[in-house]
Amino acid sequence: MCGIVAAVSSRNIVPILVQGLQRLEYRGYDSCGVAVYADGLKRARSTSRVSELQEQVSAEHIQGGTGIAHTRWATHGAPAVHNAHPHFSHGTGAGSAARPGKVALVHNGIIENHDDLRAMLQAKGYVFESQTDTEVIVHLMDSLYDGDLFEALKATVAQLHGAYAIAAFCKDEPHRVVGARAGSPLILGVGVLADNVETFLASDAMALAGVTDQIVYLEEGDMVDLQLGKYWIFDRHQQRAEREVKTVHAHSGAAELGPYRHYMQKEIFEQPRAIADTLEGVNGIVPELFGDEAWRTFKDIDSVLILACGTSYYSGCAAKYWLESIAGIPTQVEVASEYRYRTSVPNPRTLVVTITQSGETADTLAALRHAQSLGMTKTLTICNVATSAMVRECKLAYITRAGVEIGVASTKAFTTQLVGLFLLTLALAQSKGRLPEDEETAHLKALRHLPAALQAVLALEPQVISWSEDFAKKENALFLGRGMHYPIALEGALKLKEISYIHAEAYPAGELKHGPLALVTSAMPVVTVAPHDALLEKLKSNMQEVRARGGVLYVVADADSRIDSSDGVHVIRMPEHYGALSPLLHVVPLQLLAYHTACARGTDVDKPRNLAKSVTVE
Repeated sequence: MCGIVAAVSSRNIVPILVQGLQRLEYRGYDSCGVAVYADGLKRARSTSRVSELQEQVSAEHIQGGTGIAHTRWATHGAPAVHNAHPHFSHGTGAGSAARPGKVALVHNGIIENHDDLRAMLQAKGYVFESQTDTEVIVHLMDSLYDGDLFEALKATVAQLHGAYAIAAFCKDEPHRVVGARAGSPLILGVGVLADNVETFLASDAMALAGVTDQIVYLEEGDMVDLQLGKYWIFDRHQQRAEREVKTVHAHSGAAELGPYRHYMQKEIFEQPRAIADTLEGVNGIVPELFGDEAWRTFKDIDSVLILACGTSYYSGCAAKYWLESIAGIPTQVEVASEYRYRTSVPNPRTLVVTITQSGETADTLAALRHAQSLGMTKTLTICNVATSAMVRECKLAYITRAGVEIGVASTKAFTTQLVGLFLLTLALAQSKGRLPEDEETAHLKALRHLPAALQAVLALEPQVISWSEDFAKKENALFLGRGMHYPIALEGALKLKEISYIHAEAYPAGELKHGPLALVTSAMPVVTVAPHDALLEKLKSNMQEVRARGGVLYVVADADSRIDSSDGVHVIRMPEHYGALSPLLHVVPLQLLAYHTACARGTDVDKPRNLAKSVTVE
């Protein structure tokens, strides 16, 4: 979601701040800004792209060795310059801001008690220029400042309720930046310039790619004090803390488009490599794929609870079919943002599985902590970022190797999650004595063939482009699937609505006659996921229900499904039937359909309106 970059250095750090924002653009944002110390507080803000901010910075000759920068995704207040970060404090006094404020601040997260704090600060004479909760923090810090910015930060966060990652500096202490995190990610970077140490804060190591690879991952409740050539970290109890400095190679080259029009298209075509990388080193099915203690944990569990949001939730829904049919383990899949707000029945012998691309998804982290508070301490995550909060907080993990995913609409993260979940299914089945050797061999062979099978599916792109020309003229679409392909229909509908802004819904095909059939007309395209499995004949009956009402079918069928193109029936044939792993192949034409439909409609494919890549607020 929002992005933070901050620095203290003996050189002009504005180019680094702006470049860092550019590397965080993939998260999604609606405004951006930068502020530095230059004989006072100086800033530039924009509701356009970071490139326009760069033009402002150059035109106004903004330079400085201490500074903060931000990309904002609106939560409080509309996208507007006055709501953009960084925010400056406005001091107390008669009239409108009688004295200039001292503090500049950027913030990710949501402050839940901002209304009460705003009223208190207004009573003290502070003037608010924005509708943001962030401006409350900067005025509060100003009101508590008494010559030591770090002390002001400590006093400020003690009054905040909610989630935050904060970076701030003060014009009275020009070579100092302070920061804090609770519920939102924040990292510290340590670089060397000649003989001088320079220090950085960022919400993502990608922001510092090419600047430093020495990264400290701040823990929940940490506060940090950056000064020229040195830094201090304090834990949630305000005690000095030592945190490991890790070498992290955040490759900026991942942000290069190459021959592709958009990052989403690039990432769709990267899926064979991403899956091959995710399977690297898997030579057999053993619990230790998930951690040294996995064998003991797997022996001791009798059910699985999956917690996830969005696309990751749909990968969990698909995995439920595998876990119950192959491993024989009862599985429940919960939307993470709902799970902790209802009364549930905890089972200490449940394996709690979280699924998240970033490992920083606020709703999923909160759901994990809620499950742990109920006594469910056997935790495992399927995650794409080895250094994320989710990996640190779960006892077991499988790290997918999708690489950096920049397009907001997830593609390669989804398919690599499915690979990780299938491996988990096999490992659990083995630990329960339900995976015969011949079946293990067959499943491993199928997994290793996945990259080649995906390449063959990607070759169907020209046929999908033909479909997209029809879909671009529509405003509604229906997606149908049965069994473990129903979650794939859900994912296809989500992709289409995310980036083309076409309203799309997905249903289990057997539910058509229980309501959705009322929507079917010749103007409503109906996408059907039709693998040659045990439910195929049932699915064909559902398709006939659509045709009898004049509906137009777009069918993704296996080569031997015996479904032929005809008037009102458009068929794309998959190269081969892929058994239990079929969902990984059938989702790819749906990704391509959403992508090419969005291109035909002229939408901003990689940065769809109102959405962000990494959702770090509730």
